[in-house]
Amino acid sequence: MDNKRVTRYRKTAWVTGGMLLLVVAAVFSSLSVRAADPENGELEATKDFAPSLEYARSLSRAFRKAARDVQPSVVTVTQREVAISRVKGRADQRDGPRSGNEAFDELFRQFPFLRSDPDLRRHFEGERGPSRRGRSGMGSGVVIDRSGIILTNNHVVAGGGEVTVRLHDGREFEAVEVKTDPESDLAIIRIEHADDLTEARLGDSDRIEIGDWVLALGQPFGLEGTVTAGIISAKGRGLPSSEHPRQSVRADFLQTDAAINPGNSGGPLVDLDGRVVGINTAIFARGGGGNDGVGFAVPINLANWVSRQLIEEGVVHRAYLGVGIQSLNYDLANQFGVPPHRGVIVSAVMPDSPAAEAGLKQGDIIMQFAGEEVTSSRHLQRVVERAPLGSRQKLVVLRDGERKRLTVVCQELQEPSPQFTTSDTSAPDDINELGLEVSSLSAEVAERLGMEGAEGVVVTNVRRGGLAARAGLQRGMVIAEINHQRVANTEQFREALSKQSLEEGVLLLVRSRGGARYLVIRSRG
Repeated sequence: MDNKRVTRYRKTAWVTGGMLLLVVAAVFSSLSVRAADPENGELEATKDFAPSLEYARSLSRAFRKAARDVQPSVVTVTQREVAISRVKGRADQRDGPRSGNEAFDELFRQFPFLRSDPDLRRHFEGERGPSRRGRSGMGSGVVIDRSGIILTNNHVVAGGGEVTVRLHDGREFEAVEVKTDPESDLAIIRIEHADDLTEARLGDSDRIEIGDWVLALGQPFGLEGTVTAGIISAKGRGLPSSEHPRQSVRADFLQTDAAINPGNSGGPLVDLDGRVVGINTAIFARGGGGNDGVGFAVPINLANWVSRQLIEEGVVHRAYLGVGIQSLNYDLANQFGVPPHRGVIVSAVMPDSPAAEAGLKQGDIIMQFAGEEVTSSRHLQRVVERAPLGSRQKLVVLRDGERKRLTVVCQELQEPSPQFTTSDTSAPDDINELGLEVSSLSAEVAERLGMEGAEGVVVTNVRRGGLAARAGLQRGMVIAEINHQRVANTEQFREALSKQSLEEGVLLLVRSRGGARYLVIRSRG
């Protein structure tokens, strides 16, 4: 390389370096920070940094104000049971010091997928042993009426023991009345002679949106006055029990990543205006009992509806249709020729029910109820059960591709009907292509299953990983229809199946102990 070229490169480098130094100097000048303020010890930013810092400070101020507004209404709820101990074969009932936590026992019974860490249980419950003579539960609650009405979770007070409420200022009161609604996992506690109570302001959970900031307040692990922050992660969550469909709590939960831990149950979830939008109820924990960033709260609109009835009548009255329903996923929507998540399928109609009297039929797709578009089975359940008893409500259904308008008279939901059980059968016919075995349904087997008079074939075995297993078929289910064609035995089952394309999907109507529903078996290549 000649000297002229080297000189030219050096000049270019010096110019480029000089320009970079000017840019860096300008940046540092714009981001310069003056010395600490001697009065408050804080660094004072220049005007270019001020907006971002002010945003953070304004959010912090909103958190502080919301927490300050609602904290006086948050209480600690402790339940004390009458213990039973056995000495030399005799049962003695007595009051005693309590270890263990009935609140969490009840919570884990309701939600089997919630797992507790052994160390966490020991920390929270104390060691259990034959010498222990009682158990106590601790949770949270929120004052919703200054006369002494407190809203909490049912699983916090379940068990029928003595309930004590400790207010934010430290005063303690024995509950004079406890009214519960296990269906929504909500409860009302009433205390007397408590002056100067601060009642929380209730918000509108229907208006809260995904991404909105929220605060969770309560007593996690007994640490009173705890506040955590997060956002609304999802709405309309359901938490079904794997053991029995009736154990599913009737609520479209708000999901949040605000830390919710054992002891938060019953406490309020509030927005930045300090208004209660939910009642903290459950957590999803993969291996331990602590927070994994997935918590659930009962929406306050549901809690308000339930609490008013508990206060006024002591029970909650719910309307019902008398149908088995399920939401439309992609495969089902494709089979029925409707858009996904638009309407719900009627998989069964109970005899002598409001739905039967209105003319609803199995296979109908309910598109509207009382003028409101139906998007999911839980959505329909929510709007139906809050309908005034005895009221006449309009239904829009899709039947064989045509819209029909029906009128249903809402009646009160009574005790649940017996659920189906499963039973082993013999002489199965192997259907290798689907990965399941079926047998004809005899009258004796139908009776043992609790489905007297039913027709179909019973699934006796399902191959793991096969098409049937992936579709959701399980041993003990009864297949009643294939693409709306009834099947009464294995011969009809095989014949109906041979006319269908697995690539396009095969629509099945199946029955189980949870009721009837539609499934689609499809080969995805």
